[in-house]
Amino acid sequence: MTPKELEQYLRQLVDKELKLSTMIWGAPGIGKSSIVRTIAESNDLDFVDLRLSQLAPTDLRGLPVPREDESAWLPPEFLPRKGKGVLFLDEINMAPPAMQGVSQQLILDRRVGSYEVPDGWFVWSAGNRKEDRAAVFDMPSPLANRFIHLEIEASLEDFRHYAFSNGFSEHIIAFLAFRQDLLHKVLDGENAWPSPRSWEMADKLFDANLDIGAAVGLGPAAEFYSYLEIIAQTPDLDKVIGGNFKIGFPKEPSLRYATVMGLVARCKEPKHAITAFNWLVDKAPAEWVQLFATDLFPLLRKKDQLTAVHQELTSDPKMREFLMDFTGLLAA
Repeated sequence: MTPKELEQYLRQLVDKELKLSTMIWGAPGIGKSSIVRTIAESNDLDFVDLRLSQLAPTDLRGLPVPREDESAWLPPEFLPRKGKGVLFLDEINMAPPAMQGVSQQLILDRRVGSYEVPDGWFVWSAGNRKEDRAAVFDMPSPLANRFIHLEIEASLEDFRHYAFSNGFSEHIIAFLAFRQDLLHKVLDGENAWPSPRSWEMADKLFDANLDIGAAVGLGPAAEFYSYLEIIAQTPDLDKVIGGNFKIGFPKEPSLRYATVMGLVARCKEPKHAITAFNWLVDKAPAEWVQLFATDLFPLLRKKDQLTAVHQELTSDPKMREFLMDFTGLLAA
């Protein structure tokens, strides 16, 4: 499933109060942990993030302390005692077998030693797969059978929505739309390689005029900088937003991606979106208008501007007929 689909699935678990132990599988750097944190924050749930690979069994079980004529386990302070929240066991399959054995009791019985997980808490976990070349241990079948299993893959569309919402450089967004295979690609022999997480770091480096190769690797960085030289020929998009319809839509694919992503980034107000939409419908093939709508409509919806833009566009009979192809996007 995509990151968006994972988020929707987890929201349903929360909404329906299904306290099923959940295991999220996926490659490093595609947002597993951040999605879980977002779900917790948006539902006003407390969030406890435990990196099991960094803990010893006694860290989770607690320490034995004397009590009259017997000993009792003193639970660690980081485990939740009350309220509602998400107890997130991250990197669970990077933990050695002894640690996974202790966590199994927490996952199955919602308790370990003398500690019990409060009723209002969800227990979710995440881990990388062997094919991601992560240093993971096999998950014992008894432990695996305690979970529902969700697998997440990187999604360019979801990344673009996230990037636009968080003010990423339009050049990075356009480059990844053009070179989709570089959104997530583990590079042999390199410590730095491209992933949604490392492209977010690259955006910060780019904004600071620093080499992004330190985040995404030398090869992808070199391709990005070569791309910047090519897109210097992109039409003046500020003039397009200003209503200059004499400007034509470019023919070269890299320039087309740069043009569409650049227009999305410039649609700060409904009037900008309406002007850009009209220009694209007049100048560009339909698939490029659809790409524009796919990225723009979620942003407009987030800012409560989609209804106003839709009403304005559909007041034109020609535009109303054209927008029939985007009813799914408008309703999403």
